[in-house]
Amino acid sequence: RFYEDKGLINPKRVGTSRFYGRREKARLRLILLGRDIGFSLEDIREMLDLYEPKSGNQAQLRVAVDKATMQLVRLNEQKKSVEEAISRLNQAMEVARKQLSEKK
Repeated sequence: RFYEDKGLINPKRVGTSRFYGRREKARLRLILLGRDIGFSLEDIREMLDLYEPKSGNQAQLRVAVDKATMQLVRLNEQKKSVEEAISRLNQAMEVARKQLSEKK
């Protein structure tokens, strides 16, 4: 329902029931993949809206590659920051353990 409310999927409705066809299931898989790798819903919407099988999806693929490249840069920066934080924490723990062992 969340992705339907955001306009990313549009399942067929019969009364209160929703029916998800192949198209909606494929879109949902792409949405979940995009969320897993950190894309915003707006990024995902932009990529999904460019779907045009008659053209071989060239525009969609170009945008997806560009966005994925930028996301990879962001994730690598985050990874570096996390690795630095882990290193600093390990050093601090080493100092604290050394001080504890000297007090015994």
